[in-house]
Amino acid sequence: MLRTPGGAALALWGVVGRFPIAMRSIATLLLVTAVTGSLGRAGAVAAVMLVAQGLVSPVLGRLADRLSQRRVLLTACAAHGVAMTGLLASVLLHAPLWLLVVAAVATGCTSVSFTSFMRARWAALVDKDRLRAAYALESMLDETIFLLGPLLVTVLASAVHPAAGLVACAVLTTTGSIAVALHRASEPTPEPTAGKPAERAPRAISVPGVRVLMAAYAGMGFLLGAVDVTMVAFAKGLGSPGLGGVFLSLTAVGSLAAGAVYGAVDWRLPQSRLLAITALVLALGALPLAFAGSGLVMGLFAVVAGLAIAPALITGSTLLESLAPKGSLSEGFSWLASAGALGIALGTAAGGRLAELGTFEHAAWAAVGGGVVALGLSVAGQSALRATGRDARPVAGVAVVEH
Repeated sequence: MLRTPGGAALALWGVVGRFPIAMRSIATLLLVTAVTGSLGRAGAVAAVMLVAQGLVSPVLGRLADRLSQRRVLLTACAAHGVAMTGLLASVLLHAPLWLLVVAAVATGCTSVSFTSFMRARWAALVDKDRLRAAYALESMLDETIFLLGPLLVTVLASAVHPAAGLVACAVLTTTGSIAVALHRASEPTPEPTAGKPAERAPRAISVPGVRVLMAAYAGMGFLLGAVDVTMVAFAKGLGSPGLGGVFLSLTAVGSLAAGAVYGAVDWRLPQSRLLAITALVLALGALPLAFAGSGLVMGLFAVVAGLAIAPALITGSTLLESLAPKGSLSEGFSWLASAGALGIALGTAAGGRLAELGTFEHAAWAAVGGGVVALGLSVAGQSALRATGRDARPVAGVAVVEH
């Protein structure tokens, strides 16, 4: 992938642009808590920002498909810089909560789904037979970002200034957005908005298979959110809260390693069937967490729990490319990102509540439940996942699917 003309530059600037995904929420929590002393207020501001981003991301993706990613990236990053400045100023000037919320909403609404845009660009840059490898590379880079991002923002906030993390997010977003926007070789061709309605690109969410994929992603996200809570609660029960971060990092390591292997294998199964298989492995991988009896065992189980994460996301990305109508890929990936984020939020909330009322085992069983839901949806939706006709051609080296 990196030897592809333009591939190394796209990967580099893509990492720069989406590093804030793993930093922005934590940076907001650290800054608001440091200035106001209220963790509840900090959590509210961060949550509002994430919800706003999840709601608006598909809209920005649709605009990118119709107007061009370049125009949306440049416009959004300029607006995001203004919104981020407003958020920083309102926090540092001890503004009332409602003003913090307004600034957080503006920040979230101007945050494009950078991961979605990058996957659409790889689809425009490489041939179909290398697309799964490109998505594997993206998943590995995502895991690296989530390994390093929280560490970076914590160091900046503690060693430099509480606001340094958010400032770094603004700089990285602006730099990455401009660089990717100017990367013409990977620019997806926008669909014109002129002409009769029947001639315009249909919306990705209008495809039943895309809706099934979104629901499955929400189930997977629920699992991931509950897994995070499980490991944090287990570490807290051991009297070593810092181990929670170690367990989460080990999960990312397992996902990164599995993504490298999965992306290199020339699978001969239909993508829809691979989605069900990876959802099954994801649910089974979370099951041992409920039986961890020591920190060492939990560390091993954390790696196991991460083994199916990247393969499931790679499969979902490859499947979406075959399902989404022409000219709606950025929107489609944005819908998947929003569904996954919603699932993570619900899984975190449910897992946290269950762990608070019971033990970490209850959160682990909630994670398994999310995986079972994703598995059930991916199995029940097989016909929808194959019904568009776009998967009747080989995608990323897989066999042709017969209707």
